[in-house]
Amino acid sequence: MANVMDTLRARGFIKQTVYEEDLYKLLDSGSVTFYTGFDPTADSLHIGHFMQLVAIKHMQDAGHRPIILIGGGTALIGDPTGKTDMRKMMTKETVDYHIECFKKQMSKFIRFEGENAAIIVNNADWLWNLNYMDFIRDIGVHFSVNEMLRAKCFETRLERGLSFLEFNYMLMQGYDFLELYKKYGCMLELGGDDQWSNILAGANLIRVKEKKPAYAMTFTLLTTSEGKKMGKTEKGAVWLDESKTSPYEFYQYWRNTADSDVEKFLNLLTFLPLEKIAELVKYSDERINAAKEVLAFELTKLVHGEDKALKAQSQARAAFGGNGDMPEIVIENKASTIISVLVEAGICSSNGEARRLIQQGGVSINELKVTDINALVNDGDTIHKGKKVHVKVKFS
Repeated sequence: MANVMDTLRARGFIKQTVYEEDLYKLLDSGSVTFYTGFDPTADSLHIGHFMQLVAIKHMQDAGHRPIILIGGGTALIGDPTGKTDMRKMMTKETVDYHIECFKKQMSKFIRFEGENAAIIVNNADWLWNLNYMDFIRDIGVHFSVNEMLRAKCFETRLERGLSFLEFNYMLMQGYDFLELYKKYGCMLELGGDDQWSNILAGANLIRVKEKKPAYAMTFTLLTTSEGKKMGKTEKGAVWLDESKTSPYEFYQYWRNTADSDVEKFLNLLTFLPLEKIAELVKYSDERINAAKEVLAFELTKLVHGEDKALKAQSQARAAFGGNGDMPEIVIENKASTIISVLVEAGICSSNGEARRLIQQGGVSINELKVTDINALVNDGDTIHKGKKVHVKVKFS
């Protein structure tokens, strides 16, 4: 498929576009500069961001030039999209540190050298010193408050109360697109479909102020077949930083994908040919597990490298009774009760959670169900939490 829109549509990415026929012709005509924004509210990207990185790579591999916009300025306000409460504001120093962390992770997926090399920009560079009166007169005049109040991105916050600080977010994101158009000739913004109103506002701003074409494209959100947002576990978000989510945990997250979601995630999150994916998912019985292993391995390899993906695969197979090396957790004590081990190993977040899990019959030591909350764990024992968590305990 020569046109990247064909590739993205075939793999299930595209949700909404504006001036679609013109955009298709533009992407066919040569290299197009586009941008995607990332909000630096943590020191690591998570799997919600990962899908955006895959889309950017498809675009770059098709010859288009990516701009990675880090919202160092807008993060100081906070995107209200989908939020029920106002986000805690961060310091400029915290944002700068998060940006450096992002750069390291993104370099695994996106080329920052060579032909159509990506660049990283920080919108704090132009937002930080804006003159408010000039901004409102020059930019604010083109935004209708009535239309903004109908925007889906404000829907949840309006129920609880939307601050004027957050209300400015759409104007600033629109201004970002205008600034990138002027500096780099950027003509297209990409993002998740929950950002449609903000992205469209920027494209419209360029068309009104510059009298030039600008385009918007949003992608389907990463959800399960039941409509639930992906990326959360009992321990929190699934991060790309292995110090936050280990390669084994990352692998297991995808290995436990529901049967009905395997094809969707293989299409959206891997670069396997569509023909191979169709072959992998043609079975609806237990043979779908082979496709889940491929999904888990491919994603872990992309994020953590092939060596760590192979190790995670070996650990997972051992944990489920196959050949391989069981994942280990090293604990400083020489002997501990099952409750303390569950908490110290991070399997449970508190003694109370560990106690309830044991009382509900969800924990085994080796192959024996634990009924005594004071049961001792010995060096080399294997702890099983339900059917998905299996680790060997080693005492240092």
